Amino acid sequence: MKATRLHLLRHGQVEGFEEKRYNGQNDVHLTAHGRQQSAAFAGRLQHLSLGGIYSSDLYRCRVAADQIALLQKVQPVYMEELRELHIGDWQGRTWKQLQQADPELWQARLDDIVHVAPPSGESLLQMAERVRPVVRKIIAAHIGEEIVLVAHGGVNRVILLDAIGAPLESLFHIEQDFGCQNIIDFYADGAAVVKKLNN
Repeated sequence: MKATRLHLLRHGQVEGFEEKRYNGQNDVHLTAHGRQQSAAFAGRLQHLSLGGIYSSDLYRCRVAADQIALLQKVQPVYMEELRELHIGDWQGRTWKQLQQADPELWQARLDDIVHVAPPSGESLLQMAERVRPVVRKIIAAHIGEEIVLVAHGGVNRVILLDAIGAPLESLFHIEQDFGCQNIIDFYADGAAVVKKLNN
């Protein structure tokens, strides 16, 4: 049986990208370059007959999903479950600010990125448990088709780690640049093969 091919995209460049900052689930806007990256996805994928377009419901992802849909016969489905890691009280703050304000918690999270959550936020494991069932449901609904999922750096890394059978602790061993494309083939026996990474 033909594999289900997932085109896994990261949203375009966001405003304030120059500083290392946790945007989390804040609805930040794209730069001019980020909007160009979003539009470029549509051209790159226009030759495909997509069975579905799925996206985080945050603006920075919806822009790309909407652009892709202009040249397809399917409408995007926006999903709150595909949002970036909820970084709680750390949202909108720079890494430097957080290191200075709470160095002990900052270090604890570095030491255990999987289980330690920021105040009022979620841990990486909690985010993964939110994302995984949704991705499984999407794949199951499009057997043998090509589909698009537009999400975030953290969400994409979780999906990619699961595809290669790597633990969540390996999160930062995978790069996800703004406007990048990944391709994963999912097979009926549960196997997954990453065909393209951070392109």
